Amino acid sequence: MPFMLPSILRNVFSGPATRPYPANPRQPFADARGELVNDPETCIFCSICAKKCPSQCLAVDKELGTWEWDPFACVYCGVCAEACPTKSLRQTNVRRAVARDKQSVAVQGQPKPKKSP
Repeated sequence: MPFMLPSILRNVFSGPATRPYPANPRQPFADARGELVNDPETCIFCSICAKKCPSQCLAVDKELGTWEWDPFACVYCGVCAEACPTKSLRQTNVRRAVARDKQSVAVQGQPKPKKSP
């Protein structure tokens, strides 16, 4: 027991090792990967992002021109943003806020007209 005394005294007289989250959140790092943002004006709804996503948290409908993201399934890896051919999909450095209810993010755009042969 005497060998534990330095650790016990250090823990008693030092500050807490954790911060009270979400009351005191940490600021994000400069290159942190956070929420996905899609620009519907430049998105061509090609669904490459949904095919490349390892967690399958994206759903794209070409006919309706919809793009849907489930932030609770996302692992924030950035593969979808790197695969986007028009660069309309990007990641901010801010993580999503704490939520009590599960929700998804949906973007509605104009479906691209089909080219006739």
